Amino acid sequence: MTDVAADPVHAFIAKTVEENPVVLFMKGTPDAPRCGFSSVVVQILDHVEAPFVGVDVLQDEELRNGIKTYSDWPTIPQLYVKGEFVGGCDIVREMFQSGELKPLLVEKGVVSA
Repeated sequence: MTDVAADPVHAFIAKTVEENPVVLFMKGTPDAPRCGFSSVVVQILDHVEAPFVGVDVLQDEELRNGIKTYSDWPTIPQLYVKGEFVGGCDIVREMFQSGELKPLLVEKGVVSA
């Protein structure tokens, strides 16, 4: 992880994940995802009734590149819960299918059991 003080994009990302319990950095918005992977994660979060903030990385090239270096993860979408990087579409889908996602969200206090 780079020095957030030296990078305004990383500072924005850090502030966003700190201030919001569940954040999805995605292509498009929760109401209108602009890629299939983002759409899948939105559907999963809606299904488990997790309130989340969607951040559209397509609005800003620096943000789109910055989120990849911030998490050291090459793809979008990226899900953060209580400031921790959870993963991208495949990881979120696997956690949902295996029954691990909702207990994580319950444990973190973002959804009720």
